[in-house]
Amino acid sequence: MHRSKTNIAVSYFLIILFGLAMATPFVWMILSSFKTEVELMQTPPSFLPRHYKLTNYLTIMQSIPFLSFYLHTIIITVIRTLAQLAFCSMAAFAFAKMHFKGQNIVFIVLLTVLMVPVQMILVPDYIIMRTLGLVDSLWGVALPGMFSAFGMFLLRQFYMSLPNEFLDAGRIDGCSYFGVFRRLYLPLSKSALISLVIFTVMYSWNDFLWPLIISSSDNSRVLSVGIALLQGQNRVYYNELMAGATMATIPVILIFVFFQRYFVQGIALSGIKG
Repeated sequence: MHRSKTNIAVSYFLIILFGLAMATPFVWMILSSFKTEVELMQTPPSFLPRHYKLTNYLTIMQSIPFLSFYLHTIIITVIRTLAQLAFCSMAAFAFAKMHFKGQNIVFIVLLTVLMVPVQMILVPDYIIMRTLGLVDSLWGVALPGMFSAFGMFLLRQFYMSLPNEFLDAGRIDGCSYFGVFRRLYLPLSKSALISLVIFTVMYSWNDFLWPLIISSSDNSRVLSVGIALLQGQNRVYYNELMAGATMATIPVILIFVFFQRYFVQGIALSGIKG
């Protein structure tokens, strides 16, 4: 009993220690957003601000169209999330419960996309967007992220764990494959779908490289690119940068806090039998 209590105490101590180590950069970012530029760059650095200033948040609103970038990020994130829920779930159901010629080959080809670095497909994606006339538009930013092999694989693994009797019962009652998917399998995949939502939101909200390439004006820029504009050629406004990063991080943190148990389930789902 004594050894068990000691192990529990040591475990909690290590959890708190590592938790503080991971939270320190985020706390530093928040506190730095209230500092002046001189105080932020002083040596040795101070952890707490001497005088809390809200002017950094007002300055960033005036320096760049921050609210417009915020709105663009929300729109693109919503478009990508809804599209991935629709396309990935239907593709996952087809690969998990339907049988067609060349199924395994197509599935393996889709999985190979996960092994290809994102940088290798930037040029082909840009050529496609230019051909479609979507350069410097919100649709051009959102379109490449509206389907993901990871989301399809995640949901397929979940559907593989559901019994085939649901499919057989639905087919006997006269339902089509889509009817079985919509009426039986989709309502049972709530946890998997929420997990995909969290992954997609986090990816879309933090996406930087593709929006930087496809956007050439403020009409389609997102938060990550807009905040990067604060880094001038000869000077970086770190206090404003920290204020912008703080406001950009809040939505993702709130989503994770409220749906963290689904996030853990989403990670676990990728190891379900396949």
